[in-house]
Amino acid sequence: MPWKWVTIRGQRVLARAHVDGSLADEAGRVEIRYKLGDPRAYRAAVRNLGPAGDELLPDDACPAGEEAPPKAAAKLKASAAAPTSHIVHHVDAFVAYTDGACKGNPGNASASCIVVAPDGSVTEEAVYLGHTTNNVAELTGVAIALAIVPRSAKAIVHTDSSYAIGVLSKDWKAKANQEIIAKIKAELKGRPVEFVHVRGHSGIPLNERADELANIAIADGKSSKVVRPAPRAHAQAP
Repeated sequence: MPWKWVTIRGQRVLARAHVDGSLADEAGRVEIRYKLGDPRAYRAAVRNLGPAGDELLPDDACPAGEEAPPKAAAKLKASAAAPTSHIVHHVDAFVAYTDGACKGNPGNASASCIVVAPDGSVTEEAVYLGHTTNNVAELTGVAIALAIVPRSAKAIVHTDSSYAIGVLSKDWKAKANQEIIAKIKAELKGRPVEFVHVRGHSGIPLNERADELANIAIADGKSSKVVRPAPRAHAQAP
């Protein structure tokens, strides 16, 4: 089976492909290697891969190798201590970025959120969900963000899930997940909440960080929560 150059988060990698150039998708995931000859095999969600040309490389461009264990979590954790002085906050609203991750759909899943308070303090939370669907993970990300924000406070919730925004704020008819949707809509009732759709994996720092948190939770198989106080100097949104 040949290899094909693709991009993931701006990085050029090799992905397994069919002879017609289409990606070798198995349950929504594709085997990738980070460089030619790399024996370490990883699996990436198809939705996270972008085009990088049509050239096909032979099967022996990378040797057969075992799938790498989830050590990526160690790299992700290294960014957990990154300074938050760059974070832009609103003086009159809580700003949230939410995400969900699923290794297979359904599969091993988690949800995450980052909530920036008006004073610039930051709460990062990830919830390990076990076996469920990607849509449930995305909805749960919204739910845990709302649980952090005081009911009387305005919340601006950013998510890359059109599904979550649709079923929660646009009266989309949901054929599944009705119980969790009903619970979240009840939580939204009477609250000043604004939803903002963001493009996933497009370099938005807090959206990328939410994705990292969700993937750490899956790799570790556990939930986490960290609250960071407001930095001495932080930017304010106009």
